[in-house]
Amino acid sequence: MIAAALGLSIAVAAVATTVVAVAGAATGRLLARRAFRGREIVDALLTLPLVLPPTVTGYGLLVLLGRHGWLGGPLRAATGLTIPFTFGACAIAAAVMAFPLMHRAARVAFDDTDARYAIAAASLGASPSRTLLAVEIPLARRGLAAGIALAFARALGEFGATLMLAGNIPGRTQTLPLAVYEAAMLGESRAALLLCLLLTGVSVVVLLLVGRLGRPR
Repeated sequence: MIAAALGLSIAVAAVATTVVAVAGAATGRLLARRAFRGREIVDALLTLPLVLPPTVTGYGLLVLLGRHGWLGGPLRAATGLTIPFTFGACAIAAAVMAFPLMHRAARVAFDDTDARYAIAAASLGASPSRTLLAVEIPLARRGLAAGIALAFARALGEFGATLMLAGNIPGRTQTLPLAVYEAAMLGESRAALLLCLLLTGVSVVVLLLVGRLGRPR
């Protein structure tokens, strides 16, 4: 049980973090660099999963992506595919819950970089994509790396939204937090303790990494 849950959790967290790293960096940069009406409302909406109870977010995902959901229903009718109770459901739930951490870290990281470097690169003929890859991202790399680490830890520890959208199917959708829950409910205290210690150890390592990345050079 432990090995299967650990392997699934790492795979889910890796997929979710990969998606979140790109999406969160993009939205963070957009809100840091562009001033437009309603920017803070957009920021609040993107950060909402951070403050909502995970079960509320999970139910929202179920309404959206369920077999008869707003998007899940048409998808099932068109392709026969369903999202709930699959690996994809685990990854989506983890990504949605981890996204605000990456988004906030990216916005702060790009806010803290001097925009004049990007302007100078553009004035020397660098394309927008080259300026982003060669100037802006290197300058913001420490904040982006911290956001990625936090997003990975959040995805690894996701419980509520995953339970709502993916269920708790051993060997299929049972991640480490769900395995802890099941072990506790079944009275398997030794297995629950081992899983808790494993998750705690990962969290401590991530926090130490984030603290190191956040120190001044």
